[in-house]
Amino acid sequence: MDLVRETPNHFSLPRRISRLSELAYNLWWVWNPGAQRLFIQIDRTLWEKVYHNPVAFLRKVERPSLNAATNDRYFLELYDQVMRDFDRYMSAEDTWYSRNYPSKPNQLIAYFSFEFGLHESLPVYAGGLGVLSGDHLKEASDMGLPLVGMGFYYTQGYFSQRITEDGWQETRNLELKFDDLPVTLLNRSDGTPLMVSVTLAGRKVFARILQVQVGRVPLYLLDTDVDANNPADRMLTARLYSSDHEVRISQEMLLGIGGVRALHELGYQPTVWHMNEGHSAFLTVQRMREMVMAGMSFEEAMDRVRKTNIFTTHTPVPAGNDEFALWLIDKYLSHIWEDLKIDRERFVDLGRNMQEWGETFSMPVLALRLSGKANAVSELHGKVSRAMWHKLWPDRKVEDVPIGHITNGVHASTWMARRLQILFDRYLGADWRENIDDPDMWTMIDNIPDAELWAVRRHLKNKLVSYAIERARSQWVGGGFHPVQVVAGGVLLEPYSLTLGFARRFATYKRANLIMRDLDRFIRIVTNETRPVQVIFAGKAHPADEPGKMLIQQVYRAVKDSRSGGRLVFLEDYDMNLARLLVQGVDVWVNTPRRPNEASGTSGMKAAMNGTLNFSVLDGWWREGYNGNNGWAIGSDVDYSDADQQDAADAQSLYETLENEIIPLYYNNRSSDGIPHSWIERIKESIRTLVPQFSTRRMLKEYMSQAYLPAMDASESLLQAATNPAKTKEG
Repeated sequence: MDLVRETPNHFSLPRRISRLSELAYNLWWVWNPGAQRLFIQIDRTLWEKVYHNPVAFLRKVERPSLNAATNDRYFLELYDQVMRDFDRYMSAEDTWYSRNYPSKPNQLIAYFSFEFGLHESLPVYAGGLGVLSGDHLKEASDMGLPLVGMGFYYTQGYFSQRITEDGWQETRNLELKFDDLPVTLLNRSDGTPLMVSVTLAGRKVFARILQVQVGRVPLYLLDTDVDANNPADRMLTARLYSSDHEVRISQEMLLGIGGVRALHELGYQPTVWHMNEGHSAFLTVQRMREMVMAGMSFEEAMDRVRKTNIFTTHTPVPAGNDEFALWLIDKYLSHIWEDLKIDRERFVDLGRNMQEWGETFSMPVLALRLSGKANAVSELHGKVSRAMWHKLWPDRKVEDVPIGHITNGVHASTWMARRLQILFDRYLGADWRENIDDPDMWTMIDNIPDAELWAVRRHLKNKLVSYAIERARSQWVGGGFHPVQVVAGGVLLEPYSLTLGFARRFATYKRANLIMRDLDRFIRIVTNETRPVQVIFAGKAHPADEPGKMLIQQVYRAVKDSRSGGRLVFLEDYDMNLARLLVQGVDVWVNTPRRPNEASGTSGMKAAMNGTLNFSVLDGWWREGYNGNNGWAIGSDVDYSDADQQDAADAQSLYETLENEIIPLYYNNRSSDGIPHSWIERIKESIRTLVPQFSTRRMLKEYMSQAYLPAMDASESLLQAATNPAKTKEG
């Protein structure tokens, strides 16, 4: 098919630097600091004003600033180097995938996710699931995996958070400006938008297809805000995670069914289909539907689809999984089981989940029944998932339930501070990123002088503190803020105190208030005159999560308590930009989920690769990463049946470890030049042991060997059987 990629901007740039527009529309710049510095050097103030968005930047930059750049020899040298690096990257044929799988050149992995967190300038993500999806695409690009992404373009993004003087979360909807985003519209050769349609409750809903280029990986986003739809359907892709079940089932049909159709419209024939969480599980139904309508039996179609599907579950509690009442299945999907040539009961069986209150149609059940490979996202989560879904395989032992685990990882080039990367370039070699998952390479971390590593750590904390102070100041100047909110926003932070960070979604099981269980004791700890402690909180609660919002309010009221002397801070509107500053800038990353409810978590991994030490409950990834010397544990590797008993034990462990181990290690036994060598020794142990184990490179290699490769082999076998059935039958 002849397609035209319509970029809404035709920037008027000097010829000498005209390729800045090409760079702006490929998110390769997100994880390449040199590319970002091109825009910063042209106009740093504007770069901050447009929130690090190069498309908006090029639309607004003044011509004299561009002309000045073309007359700056140092800028042009950087520009030429960045473009050479970009061209070399985009045209590379010698990739990890091509070297390790030369016999698999014609494979394609389709990766479906409800959200993708790629950068703060493209806010079509809500939290950890989306950021993991974004990191997955970036690493796939770096490794040369043949992969395409499929998701949604949310016209209102995720909400903007404002905390009132009383600590209540207020939400403000965004309205994304398409012209300001690194997104292109795909048109047919006749100029009409490329669209797909899905039948929802008897009506056709249309979605146009947008493209975001993530290095070498294309990401396609569906958008229902088109004239062909009625006003309600135009809003289907407006926001993430609607609490309206009819909107939710419509979105998930659009992603699963419409996503398959979109890839086919684009000319793709994926050999592997990866569902990141159950939201996209209707893709299994659409794939079977196409096969049955082409003449295949339902049983054969189900077998073929299962062999080439992969499902990753992220939810360790049944209540967190998407389920729909059967009347919704009747209303929205009755025409599909007719196309599958099966009856209603057989269709419902695909996702049937028996609950105490009755039957539901479960998206994870649908995905599990129709996937050849299924995985949890940490070792402990795998154990929890096998127990949770044992009912689907009642004839097997719990440990034999076919759900494995591939522990999450993070994309180092996105999350690691530029100065730390430069330090590693100097002491680990220029190719350390290619070998980031090699534990032997990281033994060279001891070659880095303590003074140099400490200088980088101090710089990163100064950067975070300066950001918080400047942000609080600008909010106060902007009006509408009470002075106590300015204090709560970090205006009294300083860069020399031990600083703890707690930033994540405010759900009750994450226990953001655990550290305040004994508030008097906690305040005594943070206000110690000789060894003070600062704690920075950040995070959003889902707009429909009233207990989560009340948790924010409880934390915020403690932050405002004058007894803390401004050493407790809440930074509102948590996003990827603030997350980078926090994981890089705090000294200790705190995580307090109630075991075993944390499927994996990735923020602590990002902190670890920046030399920030973890202090966490032994849940999710930290249960695998903690070795006794690379951070600290809260509580023990034990599950409690009584939540209050667990909270009391974990709080006691938190206080004692903080008072007796963490604070003394940070402040005591410093050398004459003020360097805490024992603290840095623990930082090096953390980097040495955690970075190789929790990188997306290790993660993608495991997905390749454990999931993608078996599905590719199965796809090839099915193709051979279809093209030469007699020989296959004889064999």
